[in-house]
Amino acid sequence: MSLHPPTATDESIRFAYWVPNVSGGLVVSKIPQRTGWDAPYNRRLAQIAEEAGFDYALTQIRFTAGYGAEYQHESVAFSQDLLSATTKLKVIAALLPGPWNPTLAAKQIATISHLSEGRIAINLISGWFSGEFRAIGEPWLDHDERYRRSEEFIRALRGIWTQDDFTFRGDFYRYTNYTLKPKPVDPQPEIFQGGSSRAARDMAARVSDWYFTNGDTPEGIRAQVDDLREKARANRRSVKVGVNAFVIARDTEEEARAVLQEIIDQADPDAVKAFGHEVKNAGKASPEGEGNWAKSTFADLVQYNDGFKTNLIGTPDQIAERIVALKEAGVDLALLAFLHFQEEVAYFGAHIIPRVRALEAQRGRRAQAA
Repeated sequence: MSLHPPTATDESIRFAYWVPNVSGGLVVSKIPQRTGWDAPYNRRLAQIAEEAGFDYALTQIRFTAGYGAEYQHESVAFSQDLLSATTKLKVIAALLPGPWNPTLAAKQIATISHLSEGRIAINLISGWFSGEFRAIGEPWLDHDERYRRSEEFIRALRGIWTQDDFTFRGDFYRYTNYTLKPKPVDPQPEIFQGGSSRAARDMAARVSDWYFTNGDTPEGIRAQVDDLREKARANRRSVKVGVNAFVIARDTEEEARAVLQEIIDQADPDAVKAFGHEVKNAGKASPEGEGNWAKSTFADLVQYNDGFKTNLIGTPDQIAERIVALKEAGVDLALLAFLHFQEEVAYFGAHIIPRVRALEAQRGRRAQAA
């Protein structure tokens, strides 16, 4: 297969990577990693990802240590640092209602929008870790109330960014004739959110631009996509979908599977079980009684967002085929994590993205012919 395929089009699947701005990488494992959480490592990683063909980077927000992540850099400030080191990459800053309110977020992101020529976006986290909220003295709301607050947060953000004399009367946020200047540059910052509960998908259908879901099979993802898009159409909106995946690309599938097994074998069992306890409790608190991690095994939970389930583990050809299958299931963006980020992001750009683009072009030609 040619490794010089057509460049991405509007219909191409896009790629993002998790920024390792917290220690421990993206697995709850003691396996040695050549991944750093410090600023110099991440600046260089952002440049590598940009050169490799990645479209987005997603910074993480944590306020308390746990699950192998003892150190954490704040997401918005860290996002701006990565933007200053790059020229094309878009950075998605994670925000958490409670510690943030829409007033602060609107002003921060509007300023960064000007500094970066519009390359900033946000990922609004409704929250799943009650212990973190208790530790920092923030009220812990019921499951659907957290999503109701997040929806108000987004409605307030959009109003502040697009209107003068903005007035809003919500249960969580209120504004009276508020005008923010400067507003973000156009187009407005994209708004991402995650979740897999009914409340999460309904909220995305009403107010978000992007919906992130945990790792899953193409069949499992298609069910969520179909449900989400039906709801969005009812609201006369469209929502794009991103899926989490952990990538292990090696010369043979056996080598890749051996790395996966080593990650799981060296997992920190206490940290994995504690993480599983928190996230499964958060899901059980939803009206339908399950959330993102409801069916996750111990091995799944070694990767925070079920990234092993997406099965981007094998040779470059296998991984490219599976990415295109995700696209055909309705995925618009693959949000990726790696064991050794710098080297493996570069490898992904050199050996997998070209294969994906070639497969997309090939299938596009077949569709036209049909």
